[in-house]
Amino acid sequence: MAKAFNRTKNTMLADKLRIADNFLLRLKGLLFTTSLPQGHGLYIMPCQAIHMMGMVYAIDCVFIDKDNAVVGLAESVEPFALSPFFKSAKGCIELPAGTITSSKTEIGDLVELEN
Repeated sequence: MAKAFNRTKNTMLADKLRIADNFLLRLKGLLFTTSLPQGHGLYIMPCQAIHMMGMVYAIDCVFIDKDNAVVGLAESVEPFALSPFFKSAKGCIELPAGTITSSKTEIGDLVELEN
């Protein structure tokens, strides 16, 4: 299990982060889950946008570039919605709704990913 830490704000994004780095894991994503507990998350890569088709709860999305800088934020993305497309993103960290606000994450922050 990996971790995602906002180095700029010194706040934890997820201390139980699953990695989706192949076609099947990216395809499944968070489908068939009923909630995403605080401290949990899913890092999808590569990823420049996400969809919420088939989901039953809202999530926050933090999009990071090749240097792990935050290049996009999507708060409380609702079921069946689409996030914005972030051209410079290399990945998306899916988190419980409210995590962006509670961690004070902003565009430009640096995210540290640990295995």
